[in-house]
Amino acid sequence: MTFNDQITFIGPGVMAEAMIAGIIRTEFATPEQIVASGPLVERGEELETRYGLTATSDNIAAVKDAEVVVLSVKPQHLKAVFDDLHGQIKPSALVLSIIAGATLSKLENGLKTKNIIRSMPNTPAQIGQGITVWTAAPSVSEAQRKTGQQILAALGEEIYLDEEYYLDMATALSGTGPAYVFLFMEAMVDAGVHLGFPRRIAEQLVAQTVRGSVDYFTKRNDPVHLARLRNQVTSPGGTSAAALYYLEKAGFRTAISRAIWAAFERSQELGADPQAQSPESGGNA
Repeated sequence: MTFNDQITFIGPGVMAEAMIAGIIRTEFATPEQIVASGPLVERGEELETRYGLTATSDNIAAVKDAEVVVLSVKPQHLKAVFDDLHGQIKPSALVLSIIAGATLSKLENGLKTKNIIRSMPNTPAQIGQGITVWTAAPSVSEAQRKTGQQILAALGEEIYLDEEYYLDMATALSGTGPAYVFLFMEAMVDAGVHLGFPRRIAEQLVAQTVRGSVDYFTKRNDPVHLARLRNQVTSPGGTSAAALYYLEKAGFRTAISRAIWAAFERSQELGADPQAQSPESGGNA
């Protein structure tokens, strides 16, 4: 499926660029169909040079002819976007938001439009290996859903859910998830250096261990519970058993669970109170 109309990005940040690159790479749309609007002229020129799209700093002009408007600004800039674009988006256009905490009702009221998809991608989307959870307002047509799905598929895997409340859960689990993984990897690398490995060797060992473990879980022909895989590498009285005992004693599992719950509560706060918004990037929870 190819798209024949204009796609406008409001907020040409890192995640927006990942989407632009994916759209062009998959030939869903051409660079000539893409407009990116943001306040920094240098950023616009950079994207024009890199992708051949059209850049502007005029949000209203940017959405005038757009049939898809992607909202990819930081959460604290959403009110300014509402001030600019309230009632300015074509009634026939689809709005696709990747802004953490921005609910369908908030977007509908702020933009005065009903055709809205709310989504939560994560940072591996920048290399086409992300996963995005998304939902759509009732007024979004089947054709618009397919359009939104194809744009999000350019970032990696995508999961559609009917209930919007799952988006805050996805923000906490997969949207913020890479941060947990990177912290875990950083701790492993630092431990490797403490043991005596050169940092580059420790990084290589950790990266391939994580990559291989994920592939071993996801690419098996027989679906299996993670606990079973953990047990396979835990010999009685062995090194894995000693390490896992210490992690459990230190509350590792509980800490992860509580961290994800904290992220979930924060996502709900962002949706309920605009003043609670923090300087986090759109789409990056």
